Amino acid sequence: MSQGTIKEFDPSSRTGVLLQDDRSEVHIDRFSLQGSGLRYLRIGQRVKYDLAEEGGRKLARGLRHITF
Repeated sequence: MSQGTIKEFDPSSRTGVLLQDDRSEVHIDRFSLQGSGLRYLRIGQRVKYDLAEEGGRKLARGLRHITF
């Protein structure tokens, strides 16, 4: 499972971008949140996720909060 930080998120379209720890971007789409119970993501929030690739884009799947 990978970890990253939310860079941007649009709650109306449920899309956004997160930065992996190596600073590469991973896209968030409505399927990233499916089954996670998450409704909102805030910029700077730490998350963990499974990494997928579709059409040459990195996509987050199974997004979850990191709790301390």
